[in-house]
Amino acid sequence: MKSRPNILFIQADQLAANVLPAYGHKLVKTPHLDRIAARGAVFENAYTPNPICASSRFAMMSGQYSSRIGAFDNASEFPASVPTFAHYLRSLGYATCLSGKMHFVGPDQLHGFEERVTTDIYPSDFGWTADWIKKGEPYAPSQMSMRGVVESGLCVRSLQMDYDDDVANQSVQWLFDQKRRADGKPFFLLSSFTHPHNPFTISKEFWNLYDDADIDMPAVPFIPYEERDPWSQRYYKLIRQDEHHVTEAHIRSARHAYYGMVSYLDSKVGMLLDTLEKINALDDTVIVFTADHGDMIGERGMWYKFNPFQNSIRVPLFISAPGAKAGQRVSANCGLVDLLPTLLDLATEGKPPELVDHCDGHSLTAWLHGADTSWKDEALIEFTSEGVYAPAFILRQGNYKYVYCEGDPGMLFDMASDPHELRNLCKESEFANLAKRMATEIETRFAPAKVKADVLASQRRRLFLHSTLVTGKQTHWDYEVHNEASKQYVRSSVTTSTTATKAKARYPFVPSAPPDTPRGPAN
Repeated sequence: MKSRPNILFIQADQLAANVLPAYGHKLVKTPHLDRIAARGAVFENAYTPNPICASSRFAMMSGQYSSRIGAFDNASEFPASVPTFAHYLRSLGYATCLSGKMHFVGPDQLHGFEERVTTDIYPSDFGWTADWIKKGEPYAPSQMSMRGVVESGLCVRSLQMDYDDDVANQSVQWLFDQKRRADGKPFFLLSSFTHPHNPFTISKEFWNLYDDADIDMPAVPFIPYEERDPWSQRYYKLIRQDEHHVTEAHIRSARHAYYGMVSYLDSKVGMLLDTLEKINALDDTVIVFTADHGDMIGERGMWYKFNPFQNSIRVPLFISAPGAKAGQRVSANCGLVDLLPTLLDLATEGKPPELVDHCDGHSLTAWLHGADTSWKDEALIEFTSEGVYAPAFILRQGNYKYVYCEGDPGMLFDMASDPHELRNLCKESEFANLAKRMATEIETRFAPAKVKADVLASQRRRLFLHSTLVTGKQTHWDYEVHNEASKQYVRSSVTTSTTATKAKARYPFVPSAPPDTPRGPAN
């Protein structure tokens, strides 16, 4: 008999926390996400480990800072030897499944999951390796541009809708299949969607949830290139912002589509919650909802991620668990690296297994029942990809946030009094000691010089390897979903009977009635 709670982990892609009603937005419609938020805890200051897809996800799954495991950019291999929360939960007897995007790079496309019911959406090779040697113009291997903004609007269908529909459908099917199994195992399902990642397009059903005139515009308007900090200037060039004249209509359309994409995502969350109810698993399932990083969606005239400002690095985080206090609001700083120890705590009622590797995270479970008086109010965000030429570190401690990058002047913000990050306290003498202390702490604790050497060495290796692997016959690291047709439906004549096979697939299962007493021969 199952004694551990099930776990449903739902992840969005590039979802800014501040567009959700749970974080105060008055317009965006997310009734299913609101339901999760109301059932458990909302973490108001949760941060990505790294504002780029692969690095964030690898750090989250391993509970380790991205630089510690070499997750430097979107083409960094995730070593198969790094334990993940999927490995640990599998060791605890969980049936583990991944449906959707995780941006694994390298030949291991499972990283502890027993099953994977979809392929990924992005490359698994070294093609998107950053190159810090190329300093003339920011090198952008992923080729981001402003097309996602200026071409935003309505669509009938999109590649991302194709993908996320499949993720949701496969997740629902897996939940039903898992319930039909007789082994009684608890399940861990990670459903990872690609919405609301750019390009910003959505179908009429979700676009029409919003009136164009109601779309709120960025709180911080466009900051001219000359007035931007050096990192933001590099980012401007990285995504080629000078290629298109972005009008107010473009901004409104992109944000309109983004809100529709968020509501589309919410509809997929609703499918998963409805399925949990149908299989009578809602009340004994831990539900985690988060995103890998945020999106600037026009704030400061900036878009997407890859930068140190709140919309880029702050993520939504809801955790609902059996027995947890409903309606918790947690203001303490935390991060996605905290989820590995949190999941293990929730899976074992606070008696997690001994970890076999380092963990930079700390369990959040105490916050689900009240306060955690021992919590260190801190979060670290790293960035080692395109748009910088040395490791960047963003350290959030209490209300303060310090941005560190070799060669750039430091930036210090008081997030309580300056939530839009318009007043750099490094320019004010009264904060000189605080800025120096936080910069020194970054240099002492996180060793930027060593990380820089590691990044440059990794880039050199991967750029060489990629150049060779695309020469001649190519063998890809793609994940091919394997469905054994002979075991599907009634595709094999070896089955007991067509009727019995179909009866076993019915949910809920109905035991067969005893046959009628056979009649004797007629007189």
